[in-house]
Amino acid sequence: MLRLVIPKGSLEAQTLRLFEEADLRVRRGSERDYHGTIDDDRIERVSLLRPQEIPMYVQDGLFDLGITGQDWVAETEADVEVLATLSYAKSGTGHGTRVVLAVPADHPANSAKELPPGTRISTEFEHLTRRFFAELGIEVKVVWSYGATEAKVPEIVDAIVDITETGSTLRAHGMKIIETLMTSEPVLVANRASAADPDKRRAMEDIVTLLLGALRAEGRVLIKLNVDEERLPAVLEALPAMKSPTVSRLQEGGYAVETVAEKRQVNTLIPLLKARGATDILELPISKIVP
Repeated sequence: MLRLVIPKGSLEAQTLRLFEEADLRVRRGSERDYHGTIDDDRIERVSLLRPQEIPMYVQDGLFDLGITGQDWVAETEADVEVLATLSYAKSGTGHGTRVVLAVPADHPANSAKELPPGTRISTEFEHLTRRFFAELGIEVKVVWSYGATEAKVPEIVDAIVDITETGSTLRAHGMKIIETLMTSEPVLVANRASAADPDKRRAMEDIVTLLLGALRAEGRVLIKLNVDEERLPAVLEALPAMKSPTVSRLQEGGYAVETVAEKRQVNTLIPLLKARGATDILELPISKIVP
């Protein structure tokens, strides 16, 4: 039913992992294949293409659904419907990226407004950069970059606009960030005509539910325990919860308690719960959380 396109390149591994955790595993003949299948009747076919291309392909109806970056939607000004923001990046869940303006570390400018007219800027984000400086009223020369953008400073250009997660690569090349043009997360976008079709819309909403459920579950576990009535308040005080812990009375006396906790907290949480009187403590993996 749905023609899906997902990003090839830096986001590829994380995207494929997310789909597998959402029980939408992408099957390909090899890692080099640009096309694959998902064993789900809602998805007719899957392609892997560069995220720069995806917004326009989805806009033009070549695909019903795609994952790309907010930065590329802004750069292309594609007319697509954003169904969901998927908070992951190449280094893992929750790590967004930024489109930044960077100059050599010894450059006198500390903001975009301080760049002189005529500054040469290398970037893949031509339109985004031109719009940004047009709003500032500064005339700059924007030069298209085919990659290795930071290597062009200072011999070829004066500054660059590039995407970064931590800024470490730019700093390693002797550059400093002086402005953030926008922050960006991966987004699930839909062709507007496809999204208006009732059957395709329902299928899209199902996909959103599965992907967001898998993202919410990442880094979290289910904690289950038993505790007697006298020690229940002390245990509840120590428990984290998305809303509030589930507490059920046991037939033989006492209570069963369960809650969702961050995996990184478990090494200190379980000993604390035991010290406060919890027994039969279980830590269980979670594959999805759907509110």
